[in-house]
Amino acid sequence: MNDTRKQELVGFCQSLIQTRSYSGEECAVARRIKAEMESLGYDETLIDRYGSVIGTIHGNRPGPTLLFDGHIDTVPAENAEVWTYPPFEARIVGERIYGRGTSDMKGADAAFVKAVGWFARDIERNFAGTICVAGVVQEECFEGVASRSVSAITRPDYVIIGEASLCNIKVGQRGRAEIKIETTGKPAHSANPEKGINAVYEMCEAIEGVRGLEPTNHPVLGKGILELVDIKSDPYPGASVVPERCTATYDRRLLTGEAKQDVLAPINGLLNELATNDPQFKARAYYTAARETCYTGETIEAERFFPGWLFDKDAEWVQKVKAKLESKGFSPELTQYNFCTNGSHYAGEAGIKTLGLGPSREDLAHTVDEYIEISELTKVCECYYGVCEALLQ
Repeated sequence: MNDTRKQELVGFCQSLIQTRSYSGEECAVARRIKAEMESLGYDETLIDRYGSVIGTIHGNRPGPTLLFDGHIDTVPAENAEVWTYPPFEARIVGERIYGRGTSDMKGADAAFVKAVGWFARDIERNFAGTICVAGVVQEECFEGVASRSVSAITRPDYVIIGEASLCNIKVGQRGRAEIKIETTGKPAHSANPEKGINAVYEMCEAIEGVRGLEPTNHPVLGKGILELVDIKSDPYPGASVVPERCTATYDRRLLTGEAKQDVLAPINGLLNELATNDPQFKARAYYTAARETCYTGETIEAERFFPGWLFDKDAEWVQKVKAKLESKGFSPELTQYNFCTNGSHYAGEAGIKTLGLGPSREDLAHTVDEYIEISELTKVCECYYGVCEALLQ
C-alpha cells in the first residue's frame, strides 16, 4: 500500500472513531460511511430500515456476491476520565490509533470500504460478481439480527466478518444464548417466613442442580458453557418480605447443530425433577427476549439465541482465500472465534459460506484505552483486497 492510500485509510478510520455511535445512535457514522462509499464510486448505496448502511459495486462479468460485514455500533465509553487519551479523539501515539471502536470494529469497517473501492477502481471493475460492504447496527445488543435485513437485500454467496482476528482466518465460532430460570414462591412477612415460600431458596436448589449438568462438547469449538451471570429477587429491595419470585440469568455458549429445544431440555429436566421431589417447587426456563429502538425509529427485537457455526478448513473456497493471502506475504492461521459475531446469522442461521478476518487482538474489545496498530489496519486492508481477488477473479 502506498503512502497516499495509507494516509487516506488512517484518516478515514480516525473520522469513524471521532463519530460516536453507541447502539441505537449510529446515524452519523452510517452517513459518514455512505458518503465515503459514494466518493469511492460505489454503484449503489442505501440505508436499510434498521439503519445499516450498504454499498454495492458490480463487476463487468457475472459471478457470486461477496459481502463484507462489520458492525458500526460500539459499547459506551462514559468513563473518559480513566482513559489515557480521550476515547473519541482518535489520537495517534506512536504506531497506534487510540479510541472506542478502534479494534471493535471501526478499523475493519474503514478497511472494508477502502479496499473494495480501490480494488474495483484498480482493475476497472474487471471481476466476476458483485461486492457489497455493510456497516451493521445494533450488533452489541443482537448479534446477527440486523444482519438478517442485510442478507435479504444483498443475497451473498460469501461473507467476510471483520471482527478482530490479528488477520488470521476464522472458520467458525460458538454461538450464544441468554437463558433465564425463574422460580415462584409465596410472599409473606419476613417475621413469619413459615407462612410463605422463599423463591430465593428455591432458586438456590435450581442453581446447585444446574452446576451439576454436564456441558455439551465439540472437538473444535469446545464446551457448551452454561454460566450464571445475574440473579435478582422480587420484590427488590425486599424489606420485611419473603420474596415471591427470583430470576437467574445464564450465558450459554452454543455449539453447532444445537436447537433451541435441545439446549433447554436438560434444564427443564432438572426443574421437573426438583418439582417431583418437592410439590411446592415451581420454576420455568426460557430464552430472554429483548427489544430496542433503532435510530431510524424501527423496532428491533429477538430472542437471544444466536447459533454457532463451523466450516471445513480444507474446503476449496477457504483454501483459495488462504493461498491468496499467503501469495501476498501474509501467514494467516485457520482457527475460530471465541466470541459471538454476526456470523451467527449468515453461517449459523442462513448457511452462507462465512469467514472471519479482522485486524487487531480479540482481547482489546470493550477495554479502556482500546487501540489499533496502524500496521494491522493497513495489513487487513490488503487482506480484504486479496479476498476480492481470490473469490471474484
